[in-house]
This record gives sequence, C-alpha cells and structure tokens, in this order.
Amino acid sequence: MSWLYSLSGLEITFIILFIVFYLLYLARVINIAKKLSTPYSSVFIKLGIRSVYFALFIIALLGPSFGESKREVKSVGKDIFILVDLSQSMNANDIQPTRLEKVKFELKNIVEAFSSDRIGIIIFSSEAFMQAPLTFDQNALNLFIETLNTTLVPNTGTDFTPPIRLALEKLNSEDSPITQQKSKAIILISDGEDFGEETEEVAREIEDQGIKLFTLGVGTERGSKIRTSGVYKKDRGGKDVITKLDSKTLRKLASETNGKYFEINETNNDVSRLINTINNIEGELRDSRQVDVSANRYYYFLGIALLLLVLDLLTSVKTIKI
Repeated sequence: MSWLYSLSGLEITFIILFIVFYLLYLARVINIAKKLSTPYSSVFIKLGIRSVYFALFIIALLGPSFGESKREVKSVGKDIFILVDLSQSMNANDIQPTRLEKVKFELKNIVEAFSSDRIGIIIFSSEAFMQAPLTFDQNALNLFIETLNTTLVPNTGTDFTPPIRLALEKLNSEDSPITQQKSKAIILISDGEDFGEETEEVAREIEDQGIKLFTLGVGTERGSKIRTSGVYKKDRGGKDVITKLDSKTLRKLASETNGKYFEINETNNDVSRLINTINNIEGELRDSRQVDVSANRYYYFLGIALLLLVLDLLTSVKTIKI
C-alpha cells in the first residue's frame, strides 16, 4: 500500500486532541463510577468504536492507494513559431513602456498558455535569425525572451519574408514529429512596417501548405518618435522619424493565409483572444502509452468510518450502571 499524502501536522494534531480529550473523559467517568461503586466497563465499548472510525477517517485523509490499474496517457500538441520584429521602430513608446517591452511581457503569457506545445522563436528585421528552436522548455524560452532587444539584428528596415520562410523550413523539417499541417502555426509580431517585396509570394506558400498564420500588430495609429542611444532617430532632413502601426499590411497578410489579425494598442490588448484562437487548433497525437497506476482507495475507509459513526449516533451504552 502506498500513500498519497504523508502524516502532517494537521493529522497529528487531531490524533493528540482525540487522545487527550478521551483520556480526560475516561478519567471523569471512572472517577464517578468508583465513587458510586458501579461498573464502568461498558465505556470501553464506545471507546473502541470511536477509536476505529477516527482511525479510518485519518487513513482516508492520507489517501491510501493499492491495486494496479492501466491508464492510457496521450501526448497531444502543436508546433508554434513566434516571429518577433526587432527593428528600431519597436523601441517606440506609444505603447508603454515601449512596444518591445510590452511584447516581451505578453510573450511570457503566451509561452505559459501553451505549456504542452513546442514553441520556437525567430527574431528579424531585414534578416531573420533563430533565437530558440522548437522546444517544450519554458524556462529556456523565457530566458530567450528576456534577452530580446533591437541590437540583436541589423537595423536596415523590416522584411516579413525571411522569418516566415525560416519558420516554414523548420516546421516542415524531418526533425518535426508533427505531420499534420493543421497542427502547425506561426505568430508574426510586428508594428507592420514591411519593406519586403516577396510578402505576397510567401503568403501563398503558407496558404498552399495549410499552416495557420496569425499576426499581432503592436503600436498606435498616431505613432511615436523612435528613441535610440538616448536620442530620437531623425531622417535625412533632420526631422524626427515618426513610426505608426501599419495594421493594413498585417491584416492583409493574415487574411491571405486564412489566419486572423490581433492588436495591442493604447486601449486594447488582443493577446487573450490570440491564445484562445490558437487553443482551438486541433493538436496532433504525439505519443500514446499504457502506464500502471495505483488507485486512491480512500472511499473504502471513509465509507466504513461513516457507517460506524452512524452506528455510534444511533446506539447508546450506559457508561455507569446504577
């Protein structure tokens, strides 16, 4: 027999209280009986019954497990690549404290929400780089997320094509245990300023392969200046560069791939909706096996204890006979 819980302070306290109070009760009854010169042996009948069901209650609390049974354990999940825009425009503070810092905070929520799925992270601007391969390790993912900053990639503009192609390559590699395209997803996070020329072509590739692409726009339509190295970025004419959320590009990309567009702005945060939408995607069965488990049989002991308790309440024994 094994136990689900060990004997804790709570159970020990109950046992001590039961012993102390019953000893005081016995001492009182025996003292009265001796003074009246009457037998008191029947008091031990009640003591025996109450001791038995009290012990059974304690045993039930500890969760006794015995007997072997078979249980099927299934591992079902998805492969998800998150593409994070690290161009300088992500340093804009129209979303407090900055667009990128807000994204990093929400990425940790996304990782936590998909604990049974493999997640990978790709960072990009005009080029794309693998930040974290597909993994179940949430601690590693959170560590990679914490290190994200705009100095990790060349800052020569933004192009959606390289990160999407890299994600497609990894999702379709022979190393991936997921074979169903419907169980694969890509999340593209950006402020939408795409200067690539092959975005429509790569969108058709995603649609042809049946992989879902979800876009998450970060920023506001009024926009913000871009602060880099303590100063605001300026154009060739010496004017401050203003970066605005280009939701049109992201909406079009999601629409062309049968995905959905979500947004984080100054008044709205669609991350919860994004998580719910991806949760509705059917995962693929990765593994299924039979395991031996011990069943918690507490209810046997609890049932007997309750019967004895009812018997105790319905029957009376004279503890002192006169």
